Amino acid sequence: MAKESMKAREVKRAKLVAKYAEKRAALKKIVNTGTPEEAYEAALKLQAIPKNANPIRMHNRCKITGRPKGYMRQFGISRIQFREMASSGLIPGVKKASW
Repeated sequence: MAKESMKAREVKRAKLVAKYAEKRAALKKIVNTGTPEEAYEAALKLQAIPKNANPIRMHNRCKITGRPKGYMRQFGISRIQFREMASSGLIPGVKKASW
């Protein structure tokens, strides 16, 4: 199990990313397409936004345990939880391979 503080930190980052998403997109557009003066001003404003508002800083975590590694995007859980749940028949349409 991951520490509760790590889970809370990820939730906090997700909220910040959602809060600043439109503002970041608008400033990035100005930086990439505006005149040099406008781009410079937009870049300064972009730097003033909190670091954790950048979506690249978010990390996928297992919804059950909070484990950061071995994350299966399709199911939103770690490989360990996936194996346990699949073995006990809790994931519809998934069964152990045998040949």
